[in-house]
Amino acid sequence: MRIIRGTHGGRRIEAPKNLPLRPTTDYAKESLFNIIENNLDIEELSVLDLFSGTGAISYEFASRGCKKIIAVEANPLACEFIRKQAQAFEFKQIRVVKNDVFRLLTHSTEAFDFIFADPPYELKELDHIHQLVFKHNILKPNGWLVVEHSERTVLSKHPGFVEKRSYGAVQFSIFKNNSTS
Repeated sequence: MRIIRGTHGGRRIEAPKNLPLRPTTDYAKESLFNIIENNLDIEELSVLDLFSGTGAISYEFASRGCKKIIAVEANPLACEFIRKQAQAFEFKQIRVVKNDVFRLLTHSTEAFDFIFADPPYELKELDHIHQLVFKHNILKPNGWLVVEHSERTVLSKHPGFVEKRSYGAVQFSIFKNNSTS
């Protein structure tokens, strides 16, 4: 696993073997960031990285100049890994929050320009992520929500759905908040 581009492009990330995680593949991550860079100004985004795992998505945003990233992960070992890795890369804009994603979404008072969610593919409540983000106004107007999932999951019927992108076993469902307030 590596950081694709930006100030730390090419740097490798070696996650501990004892973490029960499934990182987004470099191919899928590079493709996703090509879409993001062609549509959004990364340096101006506030980002919420849900189910952060190794923190690879947060590092990619930080390496490309994003000023504010909150990485949310429930696993304490993963949180500690993200903190240490962010410190080693000198990514001061990454804040790690150890919390259950659903609890955080239910109680959040902050809104973001971009939300990325990479839950376990077998998570039964996967479609609740979208519902909570929109119900609690966690996505700013014109903001994006991207949910990574397997090909068995269908999210296209949810409001705000724009498109699904497929990269091998990795699927990204992209939603936009088209509200004006």
